[in-house]
Amino acid sequence: MKYPPQIKIPATYMRGGTSKGVFFKLDDLPSEAQSPGSQRDAILLRVIGSPDPYGKHTDGMGGATSSTSKTVILSKSTKPGHDVDYLFGQVSIDKPFIDWSGNCGNLTAAVGAFAIEQGLVAADRIPDHGSCTVRIWQANIGKTILAQVPITDGQVQEAGDFELDGVTFPAAEVAVTFADPADGALFPTGNTVDTLTVPEHLLAGGRLQATLINAGIPTVFIRAEDLGYDGTELQEAINGDAKALERFEQLRAYGALKMGLINELSEAANRGHTPKIAIVAGPKSYAASSGKVIDSEQIDLNVRALSMGKLHHAMMGTAAVAIAVAAAIPGTLVNAATQGRADNGVRFGHPSGTLKVGAEVVEEEGLWQARTVTMSRSARVLMEGKVRVPVA
Repeated sequence: MKYPPQIKIPATYMRGGTSKGVFFKLDDLPSEAQSPGSQRDAILLRVIGSPDPYGKHTDGMGGATSSTSKTVILSKSTKPGHDVDYLFGQVSIDKPFIDWSGNCGNLTAAVGAFAIEQGLVAADRIPDHGSCTVRIWQANIGKTILAQVPITDGQVQEAGDFELDGVTFPAAEVAVTFADPADGALFPTGNTVDTLTVPEHLLAGGRLQATLINAGIPTVFIRAEDLGYDGTELQEAINGDAKALERFEQLRAYGALKMGLINELSEAANRGHTPKIAIVAGPKSYAASSGKVIDSEQIDLNVRALSMGKLHHAMMGTAAVAIAVAAAIPGTLVNAATQGRADNGVRFGHPSGTLKVGAEVVEEEGLWQARTVTMSRSARVLMEGKVRVPVA
């Protein structure tokens, strides 16, 4: 029996923040994958190596974690005042499914560099030295993001001395600003704290307080102590506990239902990327996954967030946006956890270390609004060429 040769698709493998993904220009994709739908998803699933019942992504470009099973499609922007349209796909590891419902804040840091190098940014906007402000239209959520990409001799500068906890080597700093990061109402229920009614087997008493916020990415914040944690846990403490992961997933579904993101609890399984669920606690000292000691005096609070059903090794960029906005607003569980220490931005502890994020929020006519959120990340090209995909 004859088999056709693999197709070859131009692609770039990039790190952005604490994530990695396969980047494509829209017009480099096969014609059938240039529009949303099952054919696009099938090709991208095969690129990553999903679904993989072994959970290894041995036969694909994925890294078998939520941080490394990602795809990005970029094109010259059709939105006035923007340079590039950015579409993100979170690829499930063990299911034939790509979640297009949200953004990846970490990979956003790599979008600007890719756009410049691929000719998606007008040449007259790129200085010889300094930084280029790449105006990104985030197509998943319909929001503007600005990336300050360092430039040397007219080329993207990737090397530098900026250190980011969760990334082994230093690189050039990329400042990323999320404009108007709320998708609709900042608090979908109108409350800074809600009470979720959940089954007794998930929580004694069946009532759980949560802050449900829609900034950067829809996020469900819960006090760590309410679930029996102290907020300094590392990955193995939660990811090695199947019952704990199942409880988090069920609580996430109840949060999604309360936020109006789903109509039935069962629908949460088909949008694993959103909402995120996170636990918050006051500033406590701990040893990060690298062994680095994080002193309580260095941070305003501790946050541990789950992504695609597992505790994240550091922090999702979009969840960091949610943390910064919630920390700046009195009455939220996140703000309460800071114990009044987050006046000028917030520095929080995560499993790999710390991250500082600044948010500008205002209260108008009794409603809170998020104007901007800014953080620093780094990014670089890991490999470029053509990815090969077997013909189905």
